[in-house]
Amino acid sequence: MSEPPGASSWIDAPWVRAFFAAVQFLTRLPVPGGSTREPVLFAQDLRRGLVAFPVIGAGIGALTALALWGTAHVLPFPVAVLVALAFEAALTGAFHEDAVADFCDAFGGGWTREDVLRILKDSRIGSFGALGLGLAVALRIVGLTAQGSFWPAAVALVVSGALGRLVVIAVMAMVPPVAAREGLSKDAGQDATWGTFAAAALLIAPVLFAAAVHDAIALAGAAVVLTLFAVWLRSYVLRRIGGVTGDCLGFAAYAGIVVTTLAFARLH
Repeated sequence: MSEPPGASSWIDAPWVRAFFAAVQFLTRLPVPGGSTREPVLFAQDLRRGLVAFPVIGAGIGALTALALWGTAHVLPFPVAVLVALAFEAALTGAFHEDAVADFCDAFGGGWTREDVLRILKDSRIGSFGALGLGLAVALRIVGLTAQGSFWPAAVALVVSGALGRLVVIAVMAMVPPVAAREGLSKDAGQDATWGTFAAAALLIAPVLFAAAVHDAIALAGAAVVLTLFAVWLRSYVLRRIGGVTGDCLGFAAYAGIVVTTLAFARLH
């Protein structure tokens, strides 16, 4: 039996395709048409879907919180945090964690621009990458464990997931992509503007409002630190390599997640 006319038209709507492209890029979740999407069309949809990154980040945080809720009923809370973060890594394919390791290896071990770019393309993890990733994950574990119970940790997961991806858009709006590089910085970096940032922030306004009700000082502190971080990162990558790559953006996202998590752990 054939489908009635227009039955799948909602899937083909530009903004729906853009949202699914962003979900496909940031997670391992199956999306309609994901396996058959042409690279050129995917890049076009991804550019339009940048605005949804923080919303998807909040969703990733919510799913991680759900995993934390389930495991916290049968395991000690610190162990439940570890299991929840392992679930998140599987959900995202350790997307940002891989970028953290690559960033630390490249900028820690590379002396020249050519060295940094070469190491960024190397899939192997060196001492700088292992140490940087280990410390980043450890800070996040400590920050979530310090919440002491499920609900504060759930707030931290959702808010940090949203703000971490909002930092990505801010950095993309501030720094041009490195020429001849592939990935998010090349596919969508030149299309990110402060208008994109404002629209993305507006989409997560309910999350930010709930976070402010929960702990306004923590939210404000995270915003200040992340602003300073974005300004520093802009100056640093422009000086070292003349722009950003996808790994730089992934590092920015995970730094945003860690900073926000620690900010919401301040009273516990």
